[in-house]
Amino acid sequence: MTKTTGKMTVTFDSEVYSKLLSQSQPRVIKTEEENDRLLAVVEELISRSDLTPEEDALLELLVRLIEDFENQHYQLNVSTPRSRILHLLEARDLATDDLVPIFGASELVSQVINGEVGVKREQAEMLGKFFHVDASLFFD
Repeated sequence: MTKTTGKMTVTFDSEVYSKLLSQSQPRVIKTEEENDRLLAVVEELISRSDLTPEEDALLELLVRLIEDFENQHYQLNVSTPRSRILHLLEARDLATDDLVPIFGASELVSQVINGEVGVKREQAEMLGKFFHVDASLFFD
């Protein structure tokens, strides 16, 4: 396959790519060990100054496989209605007691903050108005 980019023609060699695939044996990642192995291949490829078109294609494939695995197994920055409330309180230098008018009792505020009970739709609407944000942030 030949691809013309501006003044330069880049040729993709399927045989070379097949050899690279054979060496790295990429597949859907199911374990930490497989992820670590393919991460090492990615790191090695990234460390090179000029990648061939075949290496670039392999790198793209491996990054997608790794991202897929990590998105499924590492829920980074997972926010919940509870964590959003805590963040908004902290960002506005407020205390949980400031939420009593919304929830009706400090005990209920504590239960929400501790994750014992969820936020009801009406409470979410009131939180949205209180914090000047979209109420959907507080829906479970």
